[in-house]
This record gives sequence, C-alpha cells and structure tokens, in this order.
Amino acid sequence: MKNFQNRIIQAVFFLLILMGLFAAPGCRTAKKIQTAISKKDTTANMMNQQTTADSLLRINRTLAKLDAKHINFNTFSAKIKVEYDGSLGKQSNIVAYVRMIKDSVIWVSMYATVFNVEAFRILIKKDSVIVLDKLNKTAIVRSMNYLQEVTGIPFDFGTLQDLIVGNPIYFNAEHIIYYKQLDGKILIAAIGKYFKQLLTLTGGDNMMLTHSKLDDVDMTRNRTADITYDNYENNTGFNFSTFREIIVSEKNKLDIRLNYKQYEFNKELQVIFNIPKNYDLK
Repeated sequence: MKNFQNRIIQAVFFLLILMGLFAAPGCRTAKKIQTAISKKDTTANMMNQQTTADSLLRINRTLAKLDAKHINFNTFSAKIKVEYDGSLGKQSNIVAYVRMIKDSVIWVSMYATVFNVEAFRILIKKDSVIVLDKLNKTAIVRSMNYLQEVTGIPFDFGTLQDLIVGNPIYFNAEHIIYYKQLDGKILIAAIGKYFKQLLTLTGGDNMMLTHSKLDDVDMTRNRTADITYDNYENNTGFNFSTFREIIVSEKNKLDIRLNYKQYEFNKELQVIFNIPKNYDLK
C-alpha cells in the first residue's frame, strides 16, 4: 500500500508539473515574420535563405488559422484517466476529475481506482497550490513560485489552463525559425527564452495540432518533451483532443497519458475546497 501511495504522490506532482510545463503565452497573434528572424542564428539564416514574400504570407495565414482554433472558455470540467510510467514504475489505476474556472481556480480530485478511494485533492490558484493527501491526512501548501524553484521550470496559471484544454503552449509566434508544408502536414518551429519548439499541424482549413516537440535551449540540461494530441472531437464547438501523451526526458524518462473520458465547457461550476482540521500541515 505504501509503495502505491508513493506512486500516486509522484504522479500527482508530475501531473502538476506537466500541466504547467512550458510557461509562455500560446499563439495569440499572427505577427509579421520579418521582424522575427535574427541573422545571428544559424537556423534562422536557413529560414532567411528559403524565405520569400509568398512563404511569409503562408506563414502568417497558418498562424492566423492556429490562433482561430484557440479554445476560449469560461469554465471547464473533465474526467481523465491517467496512465503514468516513471522511475517508480507503471501506474494505470488513476482517475482525475478536473474543474476549472478561467483565470481563477483549478480543482483536481485524484482517485486510486484499484481501491476506489479519493487519494488526493488539489487546488491551484494564481499564487498557490494546495495538495490534500487524503490517505495520510496531510495538507501540503505551497506557492506557485515554490514549484517553479523545485522543478526548475518556469510556469504560470494561464499556461496550466492552456495545457489542460489543449491549446498550444510555449509557442512564440514572434520568433519563427522554420516553416515547411510536407505530405499534408505543416511543420513550424520557433525559439524562445527556454525552449526550441517544433509544432506539427494538419493542413487544410480544419487545422489541428498533432504534435509538439520541445528542446531545452540550455544544451547542458538535455531536457526534452514530446506532446502528442490525438482523438479529436467537436461536440462543443471546439476541436478538442481527448487523448494526450506527454513524454519528458532529462535524467529520467517520464511518460504520462491523459485520456479524457468526459468533458464539458461553459457549464455552471462550483468549487469547494477546505482543509480538514485534523490534517497535518506541511
């Protein structure tokens, strides 16, 4: 039982980290690409050599389509099956219930389905994170800054929201370094302060994000992440990916799969969260 609890604990914090893994604004504007190309960057020079007025127009059109697919919402709720494979082994008996009020609060309840018990309840606000370990009756209260310091990964509340609903994350439209159309797919790469990113998109008017590859700008860290978006549905007016796989590698390899079994947008939600008096604070 203790070993199972340890797996759940690691999965909880890994899930928290992943939900805000790459904190920078998503693609929100289709800015002029000419200003984004730096002659000091060799990959940017490759882009310079192949760039024409026509290709710049295609890039801007692609960014405009990507921006138009951005999911705007007021509330979101979901039931997610979580499969986790990390240093403590595999764990597939986790179900997470998520409630989210935009720009305000993210509430998560995680069940260990093998025992049919609620193992953890999590409340995330812009400035704080509270984790109730219901198996051990403890409450962990931390700031968002604390999680950034512990993980070495900068993130913010807005990026958590985007990752949960499936919007692009850590994509800097002002620093495009590569663009190519190939076999009905679009490849577009950008570089930011912390990560280099390659997005794979489906072509055509119904453009969808299928893959995001991120590499740490700091080569000494050798940190990479692969995020796959699959099983799209459009039941609520949004193209929504109901399956995500996120693989992170640095010193160890971590693999988490999120299978959205149920989800709703813009329904009235209540978020109730209290720390029981008999819980130990940590």
